[in-house]
Amino acid sequence: MKKIGILFGMEDTFPWAFIEEVNKTAPKGIIAEAVQIDKVEQGVATDYSVIIDRISQDVPFYRAYLKNAALCGTAVINNPFWWSADEKFFNNCLAVKLGVPVPKTVLLPSKERPTDTSEKSFRNLVAPLDWGYMFNQIGFPAYMKPHAGGGWKSVYRVDSPEDLWQKHGETGQLVMLLQEEIQFTDYYRCYCLNGKYVHIMPYEPRNPHHLRYATQPKTQGEAHKKLMATINDYVLKLNHALGYDFNTVEFAIRDGIPYAIDFCNPAPDADIHSVGQGNFDWIVENAAKMAIERAIEQVDGKNNCTWGTYVKDAVISEPISTKKAPAKKK
Repeated sequence: MKKIGILFGMEDTFPWAFIEEVNKTAPKGIIAEAVQIDKVEQGVATDYSVIIDRISQDVPFYRAYLKNAALCGTAVINNPFWWSADEKFFNNCLAVKLGVPVPKTVLLPSKERPTDTSEKSFRNLVAPLDWGYMFNQIGFPAYMKPHAGGGWKSVYRVDSPEDLWQKHGETGQLVMLLQEEIQFTDYYRCYCLNGKYVHIMPYEPRNPHHLRYATQPKTQGEAHKKLMATINDYVLKLNHALGYDFNTVEFAIRDGIPYAIDFCNPAPDADIHSVGQGNFDWIVENAAKMAIERAIEQVDGKNNCTWGTYVKDAVISEPISTKKAPAKKK
C-alpha cells in the first residue's frame, strides 16, 4: 500500500477535498490521508510515498521532518531543500537569464546590522551607496519589499527618495528589494503543477481578498490568445528552472507584455472561498492527479524529489515544449 499524505495548517477546504479526490480516483493500492507525525528519528523513513507540503514554510519542525523524509525516499512536494535556498531576488535574476520580463529591481542592504555584526563587518560596502544610479534605474513610484518571504509582509509603496529612506528605517534587519512599479491593464495568477499543467486565472490584486478572482481580462481576440500562449510558456520556463511542483506565478500586463511579479509560492492559495468554485475544482482534480502520478513513480530508498534545471544550468537554451492542462470534468 502506498500512502499520499498532505501536511497542512489552518486551511480546511483544499486538504480534505484533495484527500477525497485521491481516494476516489487512485488505482488500487494508493490511498491519501492527512499526515500524522508521532515521532521523527534521523535517517528513518516515514510511512508516506508522497507528501504534499502546505505549511512547512511557517513551521521549522515540519521543514526538518520533510527533509529527513525526502532523504529517506518520500517524494515531497514542494522540494523542502530548494525552498530553504529560494528567495525573490535570486528568482528575479534567474528570470532575467531565462528571458522572462520582470520589473527592474535592485537589492538594498538591511537598515540595521545583523545580530553579532559590527561596522567592521561591512568594510566592503561603499557608503553612501550609488543611490542616484538606482533611483534613475527604478524610478518613482516604486515598491520596496523583503528579498525573501511572502504574504505581502513589509511591502511598501514609495514615492520619493525621502519616502524610501523614512520607510526603510522601519525594516530593521530585513534585506529589501527596490522594484519599479508596473502600471498594469490586466493581471493573472497561474497555477503550475508537476512542471506541465498550467491554469491561467484573471486576478485583480487591488480587490478585497474574496473578490480578487472575480474579474475579467480586458484584452480579447487574437491578442488575448497570443498573450495566453506567452504566459503559458513563461510559467513553464520559470517552474522548470526553479523546480517547483506546485506553484503560482503572477503576471502584470503592461503594453501587452507580461511581467512576472511573484513566482515562488511554497503553498499557493487553494481555498474555495478565495479562488472560486471553478478554479478550486481544477486545482483539486489536478493536484490529486499529480500526487497519484508521483506515488506510482516513487521508489523506496531513492531520491524521489524533483530539482530545477538551475541545479545543472542557469539558462534554458532550448524552448520548453508545452502541454495543455487537462479539460475539466463535466
